[in-house]
Amino acid sequence: MKEILIAMAIVGGLGCFIGILLGVVGKIFAVKTDPKVTEIREALPGNNCGGCGYAGCDGLAEAIAKGEAPVTGCPVGGAAAATVIGKIMGKEANFVRKAAFVKCSGTCDQAKQLYHYFGATQCHQVAQTPGRGSKACAYGCLGFGSCVQVCEFGAISVVNGCAKVDKDLCTACGKCVQACPHELIELIPYEAPYAVQCSAREKGKAVRTVCSAGCIGCGVCERSCPVQAITVKDNIAHIDYDLCTGCGTCVEKCPVKVIKCV
Repeated sequence: MKEILIAMAIVGGLGCFIGILLGVVGKIFAVKTDPKVTEIREALPGNNCGGCGYAGCDGLAEAIAKGEAPVTGCPVGGAAAATVIGKIMGKEANFVRKAAFVKCSGTCDQAKQLYHYFGATQCHQVAQTPGRGSKACAYGCLGFGSCVQVCEFGAISVVNGCAKVDKDLCTACGKCVQACPHELIELIPYEAPYAVQCSAREKGKAVRTVCSAGCIGCGVCERSCPVQAITVKDNIAHIDYDLCTGCGTCVEKCPVKVIKCV
């Protein structure tokens, strides 16, 4: 019995010693956490969607605290989160809300159908097949809804073979942008008045042969814009929203009506 008690005492004493040692070592080598990181993390929504470009909300919080990311870095948290984080960092939060926009008008009624397609149903898989689905346009929406599947907010749907975004539901997390193999989806300002709903890069005749709603790259919009907010590159029009005043001249002058109100 005496031997057992001695053994218990030794083991207990050794345990206490190791515990104290670990506690001391932990304090010596502890990594100090900036209290701002914790405050910023609490202000973020916690979606961990990656829309900010960092590996989750923790990564963004650390980057903001270090000054490596703007206080408006969270697209999901929006203006509310940016305002709180701005106060924590002592900076002004000029948050510009954005929404996804699908640069394609090629619905089943507009885009020429080559055949009835049977096969893979994920856009990135279909994009690798020789025919790229049934649509004749090599640049348009495939219509299989990979963007719909990744959207956590129900902001995207496929209507008549072409993806559409409900910008009031969109949080601009960017997952749909990454999911589209044809790079048809971009984030534009929520208040943007107009957008070019096409991404075809062929010349006019070739575009109209496969889709009656495509941009022909004529440059009329570029020449007509009073503030030089539109340029035509690779046969497709692009709008610079920092310059656009929303005058509507481009919409009026576009001969194929591919510049749409959004």
